[in-house]
This record gives sequence, structure tokens and C-alpha cells, in this order.
Amino acid sequence: MTNLAAAISAYWDAAAPDFDDEPDHGLKAADTRAAWTDLLTAWLPPRPADVLDVGCGTGSLSELIARAGHRVTGVDLAPEMVAAARAKLAAAGLPGRFLVGDAARPPTGGKAFDVLLSRHLLWTLPDPQAALSEWAGRVRPGGLLVLIEGRWREAGQGAVPYVAGADALPWHQGVTADDLAEAVRPLVGDLRIEPLSADAALWGGPVTDERYALIAHV
Repeated sequence: MTNLAAAISAYWDAAAPDFDDEPDHGLKAADTRAAWTDLLTAWLPPRPADVLDVGCGTGSLSELIARAGHRVTGVDLAPEMVAAARAKLAAAGLPGRFLVGDAARPPTGGKAFDVLLSRHLLWTLPDPQAALSEWAGRVRPGGLLVLIEGRWREAGQGAVPYVAGADALPWHQGVTADDLAEAVRPLVGDLRIEPLSADAALWGGPVTDERYALIAHV
């Protein structure tokens, strides 16, 4: 693990105990939880699917995925986030597999998935294009990439990087829908962009920055 990766892991480990206090992280409010449930229901296959949640954090989306009857595997670089995700699904009585590892190269061996889901992760990666290529290769033919992203200043910290060196990452302030579509298009069969900024319920209140989902068939 590089020094920057170790610093990022340590940052998110420290953030894990309070991570779910943010409305769109913990999904504790009924309207926020319902809004994300509706999106996942619209995006994911109707049949039970194998879903890889990269950068799963505390497992809030993984829980919704498992509750819908899908088989979920979560990966996160921060051990404390993975521990929280395991505890969350166990408390809900739901199955789920959670692994500590680099979400850009998920430690899932040769297993392929029907869906690879990522939410607000690409801005933390040193080589997001390589990660996208890796992710597309983990999806079964006809499966889906679901990338929930946006364009913002990292972690709300203005011009100060959240860990030293993070401001050198290619997409450290997020990525526009147009730029992400350009990066993903050579890897997939078709894609679409769904704007998400206008739905305040998703975020626990109004937002003014660009937020969206890119959904692509591999």
C-alpha cells in the first residue's frame, strides 16, 4: 500500500464511527431511504443478481441491495468501514460478504458479477481510468455498471485536501457526467446518464452541485 493509500484508509477508518450521521450515508430518514430504494429497484435486475458494491463504506446501499433479494459483496479499503458494513447487515438479519481491499482492484478472485455499483468513490482513486477498465472486466456480459458520481470540492473542505496529497488525484474534486461518460464509453455497449441533483430526498436536503448516475451495459 502506498503512503497516500495508507493515509486515505486511515482517514476513512477514523470517519467510520460518525459516517452514517450524514443523511445520504446512513439513510436513516424514511424519505432518504425510500428514495435510494426506489433508484436501486429501477436500476437493478428484477431477478436475484450478484452485485459488487465497490467502496461500500458502512454498507448502507449494500443493505438495501440485500433486502431486495440480491447477493451482495462489498469491498472497502478501510477496515473500520467494512466492520460497520458487516455489523449493519448482521443486525438486519441479511446476508452479505464484505472484504477489506482496494476497490480499484477488488479482491474477489475470478468471480464475475451481474452488477458493479460504485457511489462517490472515483474521486479518491489514483488511477480512475484503470479502475473503470478493471470494473468493466468484472461484469458478466450483458451486466451493468452503476456509477453514482458528481462534481464537488472534496469532503466539503474547500481548497484543503482531506489527506495530504489528495489534491494531486486526477478527479479529486469529482468528475462531471460528460467526462465520466467519455471515460466509460469505450468499455461498454451503451450508457445513459440520470441527473440526481434535483431530488433533495436523496441527499437529505437541496444540493447545488452536479450529481448523477451513469448506468451502462457491459
